[in-house]
Amino acid sequence: MADRPRLALVTDAWLPQINGVVTTMSKVVDLLIEDGLDVSVVEPSLFRTVKMPRYEEIRLTISPVKAYRTLSQLDPDHVHIATEGPLGTIARFWCRRRGFRFSSSYHTRFPEYVRDIYGLPPGPVTAYMRWFHGGADYTLVPTAGVKEDLDRSGFRNVLVWSRGVDTALFHPSRRVEGLLGTRQPGEVFLVYVGRVSKEKSIEDFCRLAELPEFRCTLVGDGPQREELEKRYADRISFVGFKRGVELAQYYASADVMVFPSRTDTFGNVITESMASGTPVAAYPVMGPKDVVSEGVSGALDEDLREAVKRALACDRQQVRRYAESFSWTACTELFKETLPSNNGRTQR
Repeated sequence: MADRPRLALVTDAWLPQINGVVTTMSKVVDLLIEDGLDVSVVEPSLFRTVKMPRYEEIRLTISPVKAYRTLSQLDPDHVHIATEGPLGTIARFWCRRRGFRFSSSYHTRFPEYVRDIYGLPPGPVTAYMRWFHGGADYTLVPTAGVKEDLDRSGFRNVLVWSRGVDTALFHPSRRVEGLLGTRQPGEVFLVYVGRVSKEKSIEDFCRLAELPEFRCTLVGDGPQREELEKRYADRISFVGFKRGVELAQYYASADVMVFPSRTDTFGNVITESMASGTPVAAYPVMGPKDVVSEGVSGALDEDLREAVKRALACDRQQVRRYAESFSWTACTELFKETLPSNNGRTQR
């Protein structure tokens, strides 16, 4: 029997973290294995690490020699680099040193991220990202809006690589009456799902809770939670991270899911909410503009209160049908098609 093709997937973000990179890549890995690939995930738990400042769930690898040797020992047919952190940089160097072709993916708008979190100018970060992805045969991005932005910034070989959603887990039938509280006449239940951090613009969601018509629930955790909970505990229910069926119940039980981030490239929580039949209210920015269909699956407006009002008018069955167009199978097939072919194994 012929050897199964070997893929080394290199990522600085991996389980047990909960974020868009991990959600996407872990699902794709499962489907690739089902399809006959031998997948090795090269991730931080294999090496010595330190905590990333202000984002302690992320562990940064500080074992470059061991990481380099690990790739050589794996002897892969294909390499995909999912992140631009220390492991991704080591993998890029390893590939370029050997003339080994690789693909990459762009999940996070790091120039905006470092500006919001660390106060650093975005220019040098953009230049680094352009250099990093410039070595790849293809750079996969989640939406057409991200592709247009990177094309304008001088990136090359950028392809749109949309996401899927688990339509069995996230389903309108998960709705639980009373989960978000006892509804008062005219009251609207809003939910936010995701990391509680400055770059997510969570305070814009919190300010909606100051309006008497909204009952707000925040699902998630992060460095800004303690601060916000002190300020808004009387108006917002902070329930922490939820997973699986319990998470699906929060989506399905809300009237609208509010997505206040201006820096996300896609927002997996958007499709999870829509699959649950719950429309989305967001800003008209990159990410939501490519994922939310105005009046069909949600509403976009610079005034989030106005976006919520219009989202409420969406038919929840139509919201669900729209979400069913997002396919993990199609996502995985495109990923496979863009894996560069290397003739023979690597030479150690």
